[in-house]
Amino acid sequence: MTQYIIDTLSYVLVFGMLQELRSCVYAKKYVLVYMVKGTKEPNKVCSRRSETWSGICGDSKHCDEQCRNWEGAAHGACHRQGVGRACFCYFNC
Repeated sequence: MTQYIIDTLSYVLVFGMLQELRSCVYAKKYVLVYMVKGTKEPNKVCSRRSETWSGICGDSKHCDEQCRNWEGAAHGACHRQGVGRACFCYFNC
C-alpha cells in the first residue's frame, strides 16, 4: 500500500507539472507511464488505530514515526475520527 500511495502521489505531482508544461511532449509521456504503473494491484494493507498514541493526532509525520518505530507498522497517518483526529497505523496483511 505504501508503494501504491507513493505512486499515486507521484502521479499527482507529475500531472501538476503537465498542467504547467502542456506543450512538452516528454511530460505527457511521463504522466502516461505513471497512469499505467498506478493501475497495478496494490498489496493488501490492514489499518487499525494506534495502540501507543495518546491524545489528538495533529502531525501525520509524528504518527508515522511512532507507528513504524513502536508498533512495527509499514506506515502511519492522522485521520479524522468522530470530532477529533486519531493516529492510524497501516500493516501489510
